[in-house]
Amino acid sequence: MADRDHVDEIDGAVRNLRARWRIASITSGWRFPSDWAVPEVDAVCGAALFRGDLAGALRNLGRSRAWTGAGLDETLYDVAALHAVLDRGSDADGLVSADPHAAPFAMLRAVAVGWADLTGEVPDRGATESFSGLATEGYLRVRLGEVYRRVTRIGPGAGEWPVLLAVSVDLSTVDGWSRPMAMVLVADVLRRVFDSGETTASLGCSTAVVLADRETAVAHRITSARRQIADRLRGDPQLVTAAHPEVRVHRLPDTLPAAHDLLHRIAGR
Repeated sequence: MADRDHVDEIDGAVRNLRARWRIASITSGWRFPSDWAVPEVDAVCGAALFRGDLAGALRNLGRSRAWTGAGLDETLYDVAALHAVLDRGSDADGLVSADPHAAPFAMLRAVAVGWADLTGEVPDRGATESFSGLATEGYLRVRLGEVYRRVTRIGPGAGEWPVLLAVSVDLSTVDGWSRPMAMVLVADVLRRVFDSGETTASLGCSTAVVLADRETAVAHRITSARRQIADRLRGDPQLVTAAHPEVRVHRLPDTLPAAHDLLHRIAGR
């Protein structure tokens, strides 16, 4: 009977933390409440309450969130909501708000690593980098070839050429795991801002490019991407020095070989 009471006590504590975490996460912007409660949530609650492998549980949660389509930003806010609830204690009343800047870096890193891991398991992974989820340079070259063949067939006067938007971050003072993590954050912002079928690709460890149509809203989207990337990098104490992204707009040259040369120049090769 005592063992059963102990199990019930553990289950009750997990349910209580899960309920308070769910409320805090939804209040902080979780978009689909019905999709929030996955089995990995209970594992995180148990690890947080009873000194289990919290980092491992958070990595598994990150993978689960990525599999169900949650973005990295939403996933990080979810974990920040958990930290806010834990920080307030079990007896605290009222709503709590998630603050990623206050959450321990180790928690955010663990869930982000799990979230990024999933990109190495999706179909056609040969076209994407396993960590950032950005398209590879090889795939970008394929897309450029399609663009130039279309222009050759339709004619140069049939419409505006796309442009290449190059985003670079200075990682010269950033070491270790934080270097690829910077590009995970950059990639997540670019996919959110340029979400209308644009190709977003990697050109090395510190540069990403977007092949985008030249349309009236592109200037606003560039400004938004620059601001969001800076905010995300400033939120990580290991990446503050990189929080000054450089964004340049490059017009595509007249020929495909010249476009390949442009990629080399952007990448600094």
